[in-house]
Amino acid sequence: MLHNVKVGKTLRSVSIVGVGATPFFSAVEPGSPYKGFTHGELFGYAALDAMKDAGVEPRDVQYFFHGAANPHVLEAAITPNLQVADWFGMRGKGSLSHSEGCCTGYIALEEAVFAVASGMYDVVLTGACDMGTGMPDGNTPAHMRVPLTPEVLFPDLDSIFDRSYGRYLGGGPGMNHDDWINYYAKTNNLSKEVIDDVLNHQAYHFRRNAHLCERAMKRELYDDIAKKAGYDDVWEYMKSPKNPKMTQYLRTSSDSCVADGAACCIVVPTEIAKQFNAKPIEVLGCGASVLDAIVPHLEKKATAEAARQVYEQTGLTPDDIDLLYVNDFIGSSAFLAAEEVGYLPKGEGWKYVLDGRLAYDGDKPMNTNGGRTSYGHAFGASGMADVFEAVLQMRGEAGARQVKKLPKHTFLRGFGGAQNVRAIILGANY
Repeated sequence: MLHNVKVGKTLRSVSIVGVGATPFFSAVEPGSPYKGFTHGELFGYAALDAMKDAGVEPRDVQYFFHGAANPHVLEAAITPNLQVADWFGMRGKGSLSHSEGCCTGYIALEEAVFAVASGMYDVVLTGACDMGTGMPDGNTPAHMRVPLTPEVLFPDLDSIFDRSYGRYLGGGPGMNHDDWINYYAKTNNLSKEVIDDVLNHQAYHFRRNAHLCERAMKRELYDDIAKKAGYDDVWEYMKSPKNPKMTQYLRTSSDSCVADGAACCIVVPTEIAKQFNAKPIEVLGCGASVLDAIVPHLEKKATAEAARQVYEQTGLTPDDIDLLYVNDFIGSSAFLAAEEVGYLPKGEGWKYVLDGRLAYDGDKPMNTNGGRTSYGHAFGASGMADVFEAVLQMRGEAGARQVKKLPKHTFLRGFGGAQNVRAIILGANY
């Protein structure tokens, strides 16, 4: 029997029945309890955690997808799926490794959905892992990592923006950070001071979310940070040299904190999902849009197109969305993308931020794990970490940070590689 809801034109519906994730941390910081961990160990931990949640064994999994944002630099590997398989009992299983920058984790879910929806497989493991704080140390064993240096990373980033007849000269990353927020400020006649307040409030409330999330990398409240820095007023601290501006608009508090971590999930056909979990979460639709990095306002345009696709697939409207997750490695992308997908009214989202309505205890919750600015940004793994958090919230298993209204529909907006957007809607199927 086929389920009534299908992913686009695919044959059968797909549901998430198990999720797993590591904490997000730094494995290269002196004294880190995670120092010496390897990529395989992290992915394996998340994979086994997801299998346990779904009530399956490695022998039950028929195929797995492995995602990493930049395995060439971060892992000195081109086929990391083969190198990690032994860590969670997948030797000899069919698998695929893929890399789509910081959009990798969302695409990991998308690929698994397609594999099950097609009828090819019934039980698929998918996930992503990145160790963004360090890199391999030459020909030494995999656990002996050294800090990732700009000298290595930035030349590699240049190649991402390569053109047919010349490189983009590093302009892509710089343009992305202020492009959308600058456009928004001018369109809505908002001063730099207002934008500063908005982004400071957003960072403040996302940190409140992370404070209650045991897997988050940065959990210390800004109130406490301000006091340690000698400020009685947290908002004075947020505008101080202790929280300096990095670009025209973005302060340190609005920048992502690079992390190491992994997350995975198990997907199966919806018609058998309750055999694995009493609270399966159905993947209702996936939208995708990719634009070249030289296109003005590419993130805004690609987000709008991906959102259009997923709403068309599902027949849902923005009014149906109860919870939102956004890749906010550029801090301003959070509330801007919330507007673009219809979760917040156009030109009014900044007011919601100032009123604290986007926090876990607000009426428009988003990034309940703290987002990239507090939960941490393990590049490709971060998207799957959003899936992990969304499933917990939709099951009512998020503990102290559980949103007020149990979400029926959750929207995830991924962005990565400075060019790639995914829009995914999950539905509670129980």
